[in-house]
Amino acid sequence: MRILSGIQPSGSPHIGNYFGMMEPSIRLQDEGEAFYFIADYHALTSTHDAAALRQNVRELAVDFLACGLDPEKAVFWRQSDVPEVTELTWILSCVTPMGLLERCVSYKDKIAQGVSPSHGLFAYPVLQAADILIFDSNVVPVGKDQKQHLEVTRDIAQKFNDRYGEGLLVVPEPRIREETATVPGLDGQKMSKSYGNSIDIFEETEKKLRKKIMGIVTDSTPVEAPKDPEGSYLLQLYSLFASAGEVEAMKASYRAGGTGYGHYKQQLFETMWAYFAPMRERREALLADPAYVDGVLDSGAAKARAQAREVLDRVRTAVGF
Repeated sequence: MRILSGIQPSGSPHIGNYFGMMEPSIRLQDEGEAFYFIADYHALTSTHDAAALRQNVRELAVDFLACGLDPEKAVFWRQSDVPEVTELTWILSCVTPMGLLERCVSYKDKIAQGVSPSHGLFAYPVLQAADILIFDSNVVPVGKDQKQHLEVTRDIAQKFNDRYGEGLLVVPEPRIREETATVPGLDGQKMSKSYGNSIDIFEETEKKLRKKIMGIVTDSTPVEAPKDPEGSYLLQLYSLFASAGEVEAMKASYRAGGTGYGHYKQQLFETMWAYFAPMRERREALLADPAYVDGVLDSGAAKARAQAREVLDRVRTAVGF
């Protein structure tokens, strides 16, 4: 079973990125052939500063490795180091109906948020399909918000196979992470850098992390009064890092009353700081050894490109090149 996933380099990864993609991908390393990439082609729809893009790619590589990605178990590379994916994107574009892309809600959502429309933004799902199909991926773990794009990938693969030959492209299966709820930000909305409500995995200092957590929005229930644990952003975040017993204890304390939100925020801070402590240590070692990080990405690109070449050769022959 080949598993594929990618993540955009949009700055320092936050807790939503970690629990949404990084942590599940790290767990899946032991379930099959893991292929993970840094989606820097995709980042061009939103990042237009070359130096910033290079820095974001580098930081993401270091952070992913620090969090537990094992290059002995997973192929890990920069998307732009495998240019075959862009050729496959064009070929797939020629079998992709316009209506399929026009129905994608992600494009509409981004335009509604004020993102400047471009062909790249509109055709994003075709590049995403090429990312998946060029590696004969069997399983693609996705959150609910990406389910439609995976369905588009399946449709494109099936249309290509219908036109050029059954079985030419592997039609991937989604693995929907039902257990991964939306990670709330400091204000209760979905955690996102664009909303300014995120908590980075590796905040610059302990003091900065504590300040962010103390700024989490809570209601005005008095200290002595019971509090409703249901829908508490603070408790949702705590449950990501604490044991089941610790979460139940906090819920019981909420219901009992007599404890203020400041106490719970301090608990969240201490638990989160301890959770990422071994990863911070690994990160410091990786920052001190840039040649190792370069070697991992270069080796991953060579392995990924060899696989991509096999699929692209098959496709090129099928279409008449």
